[in-house]
Amino acid sequence: MSLSLSRNLSRVDQRERQARHGATWASGDYAVVGNALQIASEELCETVNLCQEERVLDVAAGNFHASLAAARRWCDVTATDHASDLTSRSRQRAEAASMGVRFVDGDAESLPFVDQSFSAVISAFGAMFAADQERAASEMIRVCRRGRRLGLANWTPDGFIGQLFVTVARLAPSATGGASPFAWGTVERLEELFGVYGNLWVTRKQVTLRARTPMDWVDKLRATYAPVARAFAQLDASRQKSLRGELLELVTRFNRVGDSSMEVAADYLEVVVTRR
Repeated sequence: MSLSLSRNLSRVDQRERQARHGATWASGDYAVVGNALQIASEELCETVNLCQEERVLDVAAGNFHASLAAARRWCDVTATDHASDLTSRSRQRAEAASMGVRFVDGDAESLPFVDQSFSAVISAFGAMFAADQERAASEMIRVCRRGRRLGLANWTPDGFIGQLFVTVARLAPSATGGASPFAWGTVERLEELFGVYGNLWVTRKQVTLRARTPMDWVDKLRATYAPVARAFAQLDASRQKSLRGELLELVTRFNRVGDSSMEVAADYLEVVVTRR
């Protein structure tokens, strides 16, 4: 096989992988779950120390919780995501647009910006789900100016969300295929991805997920959170019942209240990389 043909096939494979990955997230309403994460995005922007008029890029913006946090600090914010219907959600997009956020369709693995375009790059629970982890990391660094900051919030593999995906993968492995995104929630993997580019500061934090009852939360997750909805769609009725039961058991294990409600602390790593 010629080198040029090999490269062309590699590009085709990458586009197909990105399309499948985008379809997974586009198949549900991420905003219903993502709304609980606004506080984590606010804390991330504080840690990155965003200042007025800084040019900020939010990668894998989802429902724009990080974009909104940056815009509230009077930054010049651009939001990008690989799933076009995520960036066209009318209510969330209108709210972000009213605060001056611009929208650019783009994938974390191929950001449509020239080198060193932004003084800060952020991603809250988004870039970690890129299909090609190394490429996504290098792209975020590429568009960040030297001496400036990249800020990330990544779920940990041993925390509640990481274990949720373990539970789903046990019964529906094809719904969570590929390299584990939760490796981004370990210091070792972060050093592999970003250590060559700059200095890392990593802090373990928690965000609280609340619901009226565990059953309400699991059923909302099943109906709206794309990877979980996709997993249920692949199972027959008996295995759907088993998965729902295991998710309820997971919530019970992490639940820190003794009444009928749900209050779960989900661990994540807050990461700042200062680019050399």
